[in-house]
Amino acid sequence: MNAYKKVLIAVMYATVFMDASAEESELDTLGEVKVKASADANAKGLMKPYAGGQVAKGGRVGVLGNKDAMDTPFSINAYTNELIQNQQAKSVGDVLLNDPSVRVARGFGNFQESYFIRGFQLYSDSVAYNGLYGILPRQYIAAELFERVEVLRGASAFLNGTSPNGDAIGGSISLLPKRAPNEPLSLVNAGWSSGNQQLISADVARRFGPDDSAGIRLNVSRRDGGTAVDKEHAEVDLISLALDWRGENLRLSGDIGYQDNHLKQTRTNVTLAASTGVPRAPSSDSNWAQPWSYSNERDTFGTLRGEYDLTDKVTAYFAGGFRESHEANSLANLTVNNSATGTGTFYRFDNTREDSVRTGEVGLKGKFETGSISHDVVLNANLYHFEKKAAYMFDSGNQLNTNLYAPTYYSLPAFTAGAGSGGVLDNPNTTGRTILRSLAIGDTLAMLDNQLLLTLGVRSQQIAATTYDYNGVFSSAYDKTKLSPVLGAVVKPWDGISLYANYIEGLSQGATAPGTTANRGETLAPYVSKQKEVGAKFDFGKVRVTTAYFTTEKPRGFINAANVFTSQGKEEHQGVELMTYGQISPSLRVLGGITWLDAKQKNTGNASTEDKQTIGIPDQQANLGLEWDAFMVPGLTFDARVITTGHVYGNGTNTQRLPGWTRLDIGARYATEIEGHLLTVRGRIDNITDRDYWASAGGYAGLTSNSGYLVLGAPRTITVSAQLDF
Repeated sequence: MNAYKKVLIAVMYATVFMDASAEESELDTLGEVKVKASADANAKGLMKPYAGGQVAKGGRVGVLGNKDAMDTPFSINAYTNELIQNQQAKSVGDVLLNDPSVRVARGFGNFQESYFIRGFQLYSDSVAYNGLYGILPRQYIAAELFERVEVLRGASAFLNGTSPNGDAIGGSISLLPKRAPNEPLSLVNAGWSSGNQQLISADVARRFGPDDSAGIRLNVSRRDGGTAVDKEHAEVDLISLALDWRGENLRLSGDIGYQDNHLKQTRTNVTLAASTGVPRAPSSDSNWAQPWSYSNERDTFGTLRGEYDLTDKVTAYFAGGFRESHEANSLANLTVNNSATGTGTFYRFDNTREDSVRTGEVGLKGKFETGSISHDVVLNANLYHFEKKAAYMFDSGNQLNTNLYAPTYYSLPAFTAGAGSGGVLDNPNTTGRTILRSLAIGDTLAMLDNQLLLTLGVRSQQIAATTYDYNGVFSSAYDKTKLSPVLGAVVKPWDGISLYANYIEGLSQGATAPGTTANRGETLAPYVSKQKEVGAKFDFGKVRVTTAYFTTEKPRGFINAANVFTSQGKEEHQGVELMTYGQISPSLRVLGGITWLDAKQKNTGNASTEDKQTIGIPDQQANLGLEWDAFMVPGLTFDARVITTGHVYGNGTNTQRLPGWTRLDIGARYATEIEGHLLTVRGRIDNITDRDYWASAGGYAGLTSNSGYLVLGAPRTITVSAQLDF
């Protein structure tokens, strides 16, 4: 309760200060308000919401900047803050439950959110913030931080540069920060969800000065309590401050944030022994985590972005950002040895980690014409510097017995004399350093009265990585450079119809040969993933429909007959997407679609895995969400969402088959006015049927194990909240 009071006191002081300053600035305001809220110091501001308000008309297409979805040769959805609020989303993963091309999973051995996009895994520390990689908290990103969640489907080495993990192959995710809107904003929100988890948050914003050229926005929130999972406890504190300023030719914006995330007895992933099948999914609210297990993460982060108009057609821009993170975990992940009985084992694993990220970019944007052809040109250079410190201790020789269905709980076991370790937990050494540098140039040519748009570009990407052992002693170095091209075309034969095609590549550091091979320790040249895509987009005024066919090839490591590690193997993903969003009628909105996937392993050198389905990838997945305004009660809205996913495999040999699943979520909200202030009450039930299901089979396609790990779906969860605009 003391923490809640501190949050409220801080918000009240901020509100009083802002109100007082706003009253003074009103005397000096000249003319009408001309400033538009902007997420990235961009003269165009945010893309406007499309009909229905759940999805924007377009979003940021990497270095090409903000584009209407109808004008870009890529598939993009930008989910709005209105959708985030109305669905009471807690994290990025909650928002992406609306996307039929994305499925939410976890990282290996921890509670990090990860996302399968078009069947390729993207880790949360590869999510971009305002165009920059590596800024946001690594494992969990609270929803109060962002204005938009943008999903750009497909490889993006040219558009964004290679991601920190080299994993933006099936798509990339970018979050846009909040900015002060044109009108004063004072929101307080209080909520409760299953497990007696309580929420209190505030969102306060004001604009100042002549033409309201300066803006400030403060977000504060706290979640604390149990969850719908038995014995699980989660606590998240967040504070972020955003500033922006607009002059005649200069625009600036900046953010500073702090997030403190504490998890206790959080339900772990489940690893399956190689010889066992897939166990029946246990009760959705069951918890086999040990009572002493925990995961703590503390992050401080910030960005600064600006742009200056050199002429009316040429603009220079820059951006920079940082993150400092501290993590500590004591884990006890379960390995099931008998799928019929659920018997298994665990051992204690402790680790600490410290991340330090510095990143930035500079560039020029310009427009000019050559005859009847107009050009939209961009030149961009960026730098990403990452340093990781880590230490661990594990006791795999001290296996303790438990059961998936009837867990045995233990007191914290002491490490035995045979426990393995690396570094010192309280003072970890540097274990890795990565530097990414790149230079990109691109041009979008518009011809035939903008009925034909061609996008051409290339990025020169350097990947430099140095690894150290856990004592801080140099181990290996890697330094490679590669060119990544892009070619895209949009044809608009009639109003409201866009036909598009693209060829674009993904880029990641090559794998390192294991110690059992003849070339052990050798790191391969960068892996180049190749994507080809064609599609069509239809805008019917209030409803948009998009469809796409894509194929992506991603190289994999391979040990040949001579026991040499090379990159002969590959994953080949082909798919078709059909999506829609918008307003069917004045009272009915739709958001959803379906994705068909054919994801296979090729040239594996092993008959047991050749041409088998890739770990964790279903052959189809679909979402359908509807919102309906009840005409009989003004201000009352109902919504429902169905999420369905086909079967997946938990290992590369496809002997561990997880059944498909379908989940139903429902919600309602009521908006009314109380003494001139808007009050919105929201209620939601996710997984209303309390379906027991394995939600994902995350994958780390190891050279020997070629196996994955299972994540149990969330139980029925009730969430209610009341938001007051004062």
